[in-house]
Amino acid sequence: MDTAPPNPPYLPLRSVLAVGVGNALEFFDFLTFSFFAIPIGHCFFPQSLTSHGLLYSLATFGVGFLTRPLGAVVIGIYGDRTGRRPAMVLSFTLMGAAILGLVLTPSYAQIGIAAPILLVIFRLVQGFALGGEVGPSTAFLVEAAPPHRRGLYVSIQYMTQDVAVVAAGLAGFLLSTWLSPAALDAWGWRIAFLIGLVVVPVGLYMRHHLPETIHDFDRRVTTAEQRRVPVRLIVLALVLMMATSIYLYGVDYITTYAQDSLHMSPTLAFGATVVIGIAAVLADPLSGLLSDRIGRKPVMIGAVVILVLLLVPAYMAMTALRSVGVVYGAIAILGILQAFLTAPALVAVTESLPKAVRSGSLAIIYAVAISLCGGTTQFAIKALTDLTGSALTPAWYMTGAVLAGGLAMALMQETAPVRRGLLEVTEDDRVGETAT
Repeated sequence: MDTAPPNPPYLPLRSVLAVGVGNALEFFDFLTFSFFAIPIGHCFFPQSLTSHGLLYSLATFGVGFLTRPLGAVVIGIYGDRTGRRPAMVLSFTLMGAAILGLVLTPSYAQIGIAAPILLVIFRLVQGFALGGEVGPSTAFLVEAAPPHRRGLYVSIQYMTQDVAVVAAGLAGFLLSTWLSPAALDAWGWRIAFLIGLVVVPVGLYMRHHLPETIHDFDRRVTTAEQRRVPVRLIVLALVLMMATSIYLYGVDYITTYAQDSLHMSPTLAFGATVVIGIAAVLADPLSGLLSDRIGRKPVMIGAVVILVLLLVPAYMAMTALRSVGVVYGAIAILGILQAFLTAPALVAVTESLPKAVRSGSLAIIYAVAISLCGGTTQFAIKALTDLTGSALTPAWYMTGAVLAGGLAMALMQETAPVRRGLLEVTEDDRVGETAT
């Protein structure tokens, strides 16, 4: 007869920082490619051969999203079958290997067509690794958190992603300040990836020493019905994750947008990225705490209403005035609102999924959504901007996305324990009842 293992104590917030360190590094290296899209395009897609180097570079950035669903299936399900910890270690190891490959890949001038081919291969490995990161790590955070602090713990996911944005932006700001454009194209962008590579051994050590939050008992005692994920929840979760993905990568496009559309210098453009990251890092834990106190839905839907009113005017101001102060101020506001849009959405979806299949289900939903929308956002914005000639394209694109996300959240059930009257943890939280 199965006997339940003793419930492990919930972990203090400082003890789950190993998840954050790994998450920050993986997103640092994945996003760094986007921030250095212009010099990478010059390195691997020289303008002497094509006038579309930036588009090809952004397309290669998008290629990394193609393998995210595959990584989600393989590593996410692995996290349900063997544990959250080994899945997180596996994804982190693969990301480290891909980073090393990118850093060592010679330019087109050195090895010809083999250079962009290798570039694409390593981007595919990066996508596979990152696709398997979000499910196990977010499931771990929900399961390690006291029920009334799940929003705060899951906000670590986005907070560390935004730390990665700050770090990547600072790396770009400093490198573009110190190096000439020719040096940045030739080898400067590789320095940013090397910075991330240094952290890999530390992150692996920290993740190896994490406790496990799911056990064989959790999988054995749940029935097939309890493991089933309703189709309605899958659809709403997909729309929600698609909307937040478009917004995230749309706002992060500011580095390229500031140079390509506003004709700002690379140094000032990377400064805008730093502003976004700092604003979001400060707002992420506040978003998580507020969603714990008043619920996931009010926080996200409130952010949607404000964004619908502000996005187009913010971009109109940036394009009309082209002032550094205006661009930084507008993007800081959008960065703050990003936190109140994304964190409640992620914790709501995670809480809604049964524990026994939480890692794999979340990984697949997130990866499919971000592959369809996140991976195409920056390419689509650039292509539509070229087609329409309008510098307001990013604003309209993101406005449509956040409206769809707000509708999906409105149709979901509230999952915050404070709104459901669950002041104490129950055994159902341990063995996998859905939160809806």
